[in-house]
Amino acid sequence: MTKKTQNRIKELRKKSNLTQEKLAEQLGLYRNTISNWERGYSHINLANAEKLAQFFQVSIDYLLGRSE
Repeated sequence: MTKKTQNRIKELRKKSNLTQEKLAEQLGLYRNTISNWERGYSHINLANAEKLAQFFQVSIDYLLGRSE
């Protein structure tokens, strides 16, 4: 996962005033999953990228740092 993607996930979460725990709860995931994405310890799969993009109402390209 690129640094840009890691930063986008964290930025979107913080702009929504969500903790990692609350975001994970909203998406049906573990807090560690969100933490690992934000720190670059694991890659996000397509299904979860779609969930995140839909939740934050952004495109997958934006989420993955491919567009502004």
